Amino acid sequence: MLETSGRLLRLLALLQTHRERDRSGAELAEHLGVSRRTLRRDVERLRDLGYPVHAARGAAGYRLGAGASLPPLLLDDEEAVAVVVGLRTAADGTVAGIEEASLRALSKLEQVLPS
Repeated sequence: MLETSGRLLRLLALLQTHRERDRSGAELAEHLGVSRRTLRRDVERLRDLGYPVHAARGAAGYRLGAGASLPPLLLDDEEAVAVVVGLRTAADGTVAGIEEASLRALSKLEQVLPS
């Protein structure tokens, strides 16, 4: 079983992945290997941290809502490569007006990516 912090990050990733639909409590609990009660506590922890997790009773389940701050962006290796390639392309002036912002985002990403 994952520690609480790891489980919260995994829950955020699950909620981010399918933002177009609600995820049932049973589905999320099964993915995380926890009880529904633990899932409800984890959802409350996310809310306490400022993440807008909406819940509906019954089969509808949970959904990550739009909020004032961005949740951590969790990318797999292929997604990270795609983002870096896109930012490098934009930073080279291919997309007018966003060169500077692309460079700033790229420098942040490169700090956390392995070589």
